[in-house]
Amino acid sequence: MAVIANRRSVMTLFSNPTCIHSHRTRLMIAEKNIAIEIINVEGPDLPEDLMDLNPYHTVPTLVDRDLVLYDSRVIVEYLDERFPHPPLMPVDPVTRAQFRLALFRIEKDWYELAEQYDAEGDRKLASKPRKMLRESILASVELFAAKQYFLSDEFSLVDSSIAPVLWRLPAYGIDLGSQAEPIEAYMKRVFERRSFQESLTELEQEMRL
Repeated sequence: MAVIANRRSVMTLFSNPTCIHSHRTRLMIAEKNIAIEIINVEGPDLPEDLMDLNPYHTVPTLVDRDLVLYDSRVIVEYLDERFPHPPLMPVDPVTRAQFRLALFRIEKDWYELAEQYDAEGDRKLASKPRKMLRESILASVELFAAKQYFLSDEFSLVDSSIAPVLWRLPAYGIDLGSQAEPIEAYMKRVFERRSFQESLTELEQEMRL
């Protein structure tokens, strides 16, 4: 594994153009302005390098010289520490733990439902997961209203995890309705960020056409 990884002199990310975990990682990379080679991985035929590097044959996979990481949560936290400016996680241990708990809940309550859409390839989520995801997002409306970003006045790893889900709502067939004004305002702020626009692939751009 190390021999193959060492052939790469530039940090590399294997990324799927519509995968929510890949999008989360690309957004974080764009926010940090990290110089990185992004290799698009589509369909069942994976690059031989990726299959050799990652025993799970999944994306995103990050290669940084002799280091190979293949979980999006691990990747974004590693990059935040590897490139500390601007910091996307708080320094204070208590607040940091709160952010990590928020990330856990987003992954558990939102990503698992969103992944059903990716796995099935349907144009919309099935009725039950679509309803569950909509209700879970709306349950957080007060948190979206409390600060400029989620739990913070500064953009963070939590936002880079939330934004890809919210961007995909039309593709999932979800309309949040009139009670979601704070969430709509949040989406406008985040989607207009340079980093978010740069993180989008052509296929992701089409999700809101």
